Amino acid sequence: MKDTYLDKVKGFYKKARRLPSYSEMLNLFGFASKNAVYKVVQQWIEDGIIQKDNNKFAPTSKFFSLPLLGLVKAGFPIIAEENKSYLTIDEYLIEDPKESFLLKVSGDSMVGAGIFEGDIVIINKRKDARSGQVVLAQIDQEWTLKILRKDNGKPYLEAANPNYPELHPKKDLEIYGVVRGVVRKFN
Repeated sequence: MKDTYLDKVKGFYKKARRLPSYSEMLNLFGFASKNAVYKVVQQWIEDGIIQKDNNKFAPTSKFFSLPLLGLVKAGFPIIAEENKSYLTIDEYLIEDPKESFLLKVSGDSMVGAGIFEGDIVIINKRKDARSGQVVLAQIDQEWTLKILRKDNGKPYLEAANPNYPELHPKKDLEIYGVVRGVVRKFN
């Protein structure tokens, strides 16, 4: 039943862009007593779903988490088994928010790596990378997203599409970050 109350609060938040007051939750939940609302809210605070900030409620990253219901096979069908836990997408994909940023992908040179035009890539700022990692790099003063490779210790960039050539630096190749994840919205 707690999930139902949280769903109602999330619906309120989506419309109002703020969390409801105790009085508004009283109406949302259909409770007769503010004490009942207080108990639900206290549990959410203990669970780290919301926090109290200057006598106002504020959502935490856990508030925006989604249920992770288990595994689904992409091969042959199996009997579904629900194992409910919660996952916050940003915590899953972003290890260090201070050292991360997003870029929108333009072009099709990385389709073989599952990165398509219009995708959002999550970049972790780093100056070093291992061979085989997808990197944000500047090669001869031009920015690109490619796979880092090494030939006799010399770094070069490789596309994940056979229609594109390898990029060997004429002057310099600098790594600015490593791709940590890809976000794609289906229509």
